[in-house]
Amino acid sequence: MAEDESEWDCWMVESLRLYKDLHVFELQESTRVIEWIQDRSICVAGCTMGKKNEILELSLPQKLYAKGNQGLCPERDFTVKHGSFSERPIYELKHVAGTSLLVSSGPPDTSLQVWRLATDESDAIILENMVQHQTAAGQWSKISVNCFPTPRVLHGSKVSDLTIQEIASQKVLFTTGADGCEPEPISDLEFLDHCTFSVCSRKGHLWLADSRQRPSLIGCSDVPVSREDGCHWTMGWAPGHSKVARLCSDGRVLLSDYRDLSKTLGLAELVIPTAVSNSDYLSLTWAPYLQDHLAVSGFNGTVHVYDTSSWLAGAGQAEPTFVHRGHSVIAPEAEEKIPLITRHAWHPWKRRVLLSTADDSSLHVWHWVDHNTA
Repeated sequence: MAEDESEWDCWMVESLRLYKDLHVFELQESTRVIEWIQDRSICVAGCTMGKKNEILELSLPQKLYAKGNQGLCPERDFTVKHGSFSERPIYELKHVAGTSLLVSSGPPDTSLQVWRLATDESDAIILENMVQHQTAAGQWSKISVNCFPTPRVLHGSKVSDLTIQEIASQKVLFTTGADGCEPEPISDLEFLDHCTFSVCSRKGHLWLADSRQRPSLIGCSDVPVSREDGCHWTMGWAPGHSKVARLCSDGRVLLSDYRDLSKTLGLAELVIPTAVSNSDYLSLTWAPYLQDHLAVSGFNGTVHVYDTSSWLAGAGQAEPTFVHRGHSVIAPEAEEKIPLITRHAWHPWKRRVLLSTADDSSLHVWHWVDHNTA
């Protein structure tokens, strides 16, 4: 225990130099989602099988959304703004921008749940509807949402069963159907605009699709051969740019440009302890206001931030610009098990602020310092 206390104490002292701000909170249960509602609150949700799971809208501490030099802030903790319960675990949750709608998915099947955020008259998040989408049992749908011209959801568990539906009417606007390639399981998908989207399979294949065209899957990009059987991939698009990054469970990151998927912009080897056998929590996100920076998590109890501006087409080892290891540091009162990061997300406009959660129900908000530029 003395060794654990020393590690914790050392990290707490070190954090004074590493962070401009650091907030540590405890949720009632672990979450796999951090979904922004505008820029003053987030939604989290339980992900435990066999029980009711809470969906909570949490208001951010004032210091995390105030602009300029705000001085002392009276509120330094998250507060529950609205909430509800789900009869199933929630593995994905998306907010339809400009509306009060949320769409969630999770096992045991590929159906979706449509929620409405609470109004002034009620503090409850209301389950409004179910979107049925039948595929093989035991699968669940990846989802992306868009609000133009009407609120709609892109969802599917395999490349061959992608569907776009209006949320209100459940009218099917598009489906891959016979256009789908191999029935590969999906790791991630994302609307790029109201009619085009991207999908990445767990094998790392990347497609671009246009719902106005047939065949709809208009591009496919291969990946380097995995060195380990069972390697899985996920993706992340750079906001406002044409770059996309794919992350492998063995620690490789492949950068591409959707304008020419046949070329590789960069291939980097991340400094991680070991490849992960369970890729459910792998996550790669680009910073919205910090050019060429991305964050990865899901390998262990840390979140790594990388500057990709120096990555070349040839493979090379990439050192992180910053590592948040607060979740993995064993506090004196904590159990021995090292937590695993379940999700991270960038602040919508604070350049170096991220949120991260772990399977021990911890929630951290941290403003990291880049000593190379500070």
